[in-house]
This record gives sequence, structure tokens and C-alpha cells, in this order.
Amino acid sequence: MSKQQRGLGKGIGALLGADADLSNIRKPVGYINKEVVTSDQPRQGTADVLRIPTDMIEPNPFQPRMNFDQEALEELGESIRTLGLIQPITVRRKPDGRYQIISGERRFRACRATGMEMIPAYIRDTDDQGMLEMAIVENIQRENLDPIEVAMSYQRLIEECNLTQEQMAIRVGKKRASVTNYLRLLKLPAKIQHDLKVSLLSVGHAKVLLGVEDQQLQEYLCDLVIKDDLSVRQLEEKIKKLSQKKNESEEQGQDLPEEYFKVLEIVGKYFENDISLKRSSAGKGTMTIHFSSDEEVHKFLTALEESKF
Repeated sequence: MSKQQRGLGKGIGALLGADADLSNIRKPVGYINKEVVTSDQPRQGTADVLRIPTDMIEPNPFQPRMNFDQEALEELGESIRTLGLIQPITVRRKPDGRYQIISGERRFRACRATGMEMIPAYIRDTDDQGMLEMAIVENIQRENLDPIEVAMSYQRLIEECNLTQEQMAIRVGKKRASVTNYLRLLKLPAKIQHDLKVSLLSVGHAKVLLGVEDQQLQEYLCDLVIKDDLSVRQLEEKIKKLSQKKNESEEQGQDLPEEYFKVLEIVGKYFENDISLKRSSAGKGTMTIHFSSDEEVHKFLTALEESKF
């Protein structure tokens, strides 16, 4: 016996009826009972969601986000075309009658790209400091900023809003230790900050690198993490071994330049770090390598032949 074709299902059918038109259900969200804001209308309250002409809205000059993913914006735009803007943006009213975004610039850009002429928005009355605080806190709470954007946002709150780290931690709902760790990231070289921004390096790796004083060595170790896909633990071990070798050299009265430690690190990885180096004050010295098999020598030779030397 052939099975009878099922419809919408008992629950949905009972609620909507057999002839329910799903296209009506999926119509874009509207704000039918809201007043449309224009410059020649009297001042309105801030508790409701109002529709504002797109050409009366300006971007946020305090926007903490520096990069907007174009593909993600296009995907959001497609969603808005289908369902409308579900979550209104938040703006403040300017003296000239225009509006400035406090939060929701990504949504605003997507709406503008779809050709929307009116955008739903909450209106808040605030000064520049309040706007900066709200914009930064809203973005941080969404947890979609990269680590350097978060750190720079914290720094702006401290400098431009005259906040202490303790006060700022309360504002953003974070522990003070977490805030301090993010601020320390701004002490890293620009190259490492870039690698953090593009997710080539994790915050955990960056914290470990902050324990290395020499900037060139920091950058070298950063490249090593990316090249060899080192874990945080492996990076700590690398730094520990380099520190031990440096201490041994200092005990022998040697003051080795950082380049020597890089040589020890690069060559040592082919011989299980069983390598030592001695250098006189005149710059002369010896390097001793201990190998446990012909295979180790072969791998080292192959690496030399495939390099640009």
C-alpha cells in the first residue's frame, strides 16, 4: 500500500491550516507602527525603534573595528533582502539633524549595499565620550574583534575616556588581568601584531613571546611558530633551550650575539639540539655538533642543498 503524502505536519497544520502560504510568513520584518524620522519633524523619544532615511546616517568616527569582511557583508545583505533587518542599529542625534552610528555599522553597510532607503534604529542621547564607550563595549561584547583591535580599543578607553584599568575592566565586563594581558600585546613588534590580526599566531603564543626581551629574537621565534606550526608548549621549550645555552655561554665569560643563538637553533633541530658553540672576545671560536646517526647528517645536508645558500 502506498503511503499517503504528508503535508506540513500535524502541529504546523493545526496552527496554520492546510492552505497556509509560507511566502507570507517569510516576508521581511517591518516596523509598521513606528514614526519615520526626518529632519523637519519634531524631536522624538529614544525608547522606540524608529525608521531613519539611510542618507541621514553617518558612520561612527570612533568605530573600533578596522576591517570589514566583504564576503560576510554580502551574506548579511542577502539575509536582509530576504528577512529585513531583524536587529536595529543604534544611533545618536547630531545638532544638524543627522544621525551618527553608535553600534551596528556592519548592519548599516549591508543595508546600504542592498539599496534600503529606511533603516530601523534606536536613538540614544550621548556625548562623544559616551559614544566611544558604547561603541567599543558593544563591539568587545560581541567577541568578533581580532586581539589587536581589542587591545587598541582598551587603550582608547583608557586614554580618551580617562579611565583606569580597573574602571575599564568594569565597563567591558572583563577581569583586570585579562585587560592587562591584552594591553601588553601592543608592546609587540608590528610584524607580530600583524600575524596576530590575521590569525597566524594565537594570543597564547604572543604572551610567551612577550617574555623574550630581544625584538629580533621575538620575530624569529614568531616565524618559527608559523613555519613549523609549533604549539604554545613547544614554543616555551624552544625559548627555554635558548635561554639555557645563553646562560652556559655567560658562565664561560662569553657574550654571544643573538645571531649565534639563531644558528644554534636552526642547526640544532637536525641534531636533537646536541650542539655547542664557543667564541672568544676576538670573534674566533668553534662549533661542535654531535650526531647519533648517518640519517641526521643526511637530513642536514639535504636541507643545505635545498636552501638558497
